[in-house]
Amino acid sequence: MPLVTTKQMLLDAQKGGYAVGAFNVENMEMVQAVIAAAEELKAPVIMQTTPSTVKYASLAYYYANARTAAEAAGVPVAIHLDHGDSFELAMQALREGYTSIMIDGSHSVFEENIAVSKAVADACAPSGVPVEAELGKVGGKEDDLDGGSGGYTDPMEAKEFAERTGVSSLAVAIGTAHGVYVGEPKLDLDRLSEIRKVVDIPLVLHGASGLTDEAVRESIKRGICKVNFATELRIAYSDGVKEVLAQTPDVFDPKKYGVVGREHV
Repeated sequence: MPLVTTKQMLLDAQKGGYAVGAFNVENMEMVQAVIAAAEELKAPVIMQTTPSTVKYASLAYYYANARTAAEAAGVPVAIHLDHGDSFELAMQALREGYTSIMIDGSHSVFEENIAVSKAVADACAPSGVPVEAELGKVGGKEDDLDGGSGGYTDPMEAKEFAERTGVSSLAVAIGTAHGVYVGEPKLDLDRLSEIRKVVDIPLVLHGASGLTDEAVRESIKRGICKVNFATELRIAYSDGVKEVLAQTPDVFDPKKYGVVGREHV
């Protein structure tokens, strides 16, 4: 089916008390793997690309991959710009055909974050493309994104932010981090519950790679409607490639290790 936006996906998830998986894809094999898993589970799915991934190829390359996969799929599929780092990049993704866009102004002060998030939401509204923003700062490092030690989302600031920006969903900081965790993450789930009480739009959990299934489930119970995974998929694909190269170091056909990497993802 054609690519869809994330708006109805996430509203349905919010109403149904579940979350939609959002997976960062780096190449064709990862796109194929994500779609195959979604079809097997008969689940809607979101594929994502970060600014550094886009730099590696282009918005057009990743959009074409996602569109081709979605058209052959029997489940709803969206293509999302993850951690869009400028108004300009967000507009490029909108023009390319991305069906969901994130503008991440969380590294700026509150008023600046509101201003850029509102500008992107207003620009995307005529096309019906939903916009995700972030308040608070998810810690850790992934690609060019460095969240440092992070910073928690304040519930009342989240309420004001959602009302003033008009964004469709909000990523919140409750103790997760990007990249590989050092030690066991401690999530402030009570904070998440407080945010849910005062914010009506769907909430997003970044940095889910490395969390226990129980932590993800509890986050969903408390209001998370979209869960992002990136690092786990990268590790899985790389492990598959390394496995083939270790067993058959003379292999030179990329399809031989690509297919195993895809299966690991």
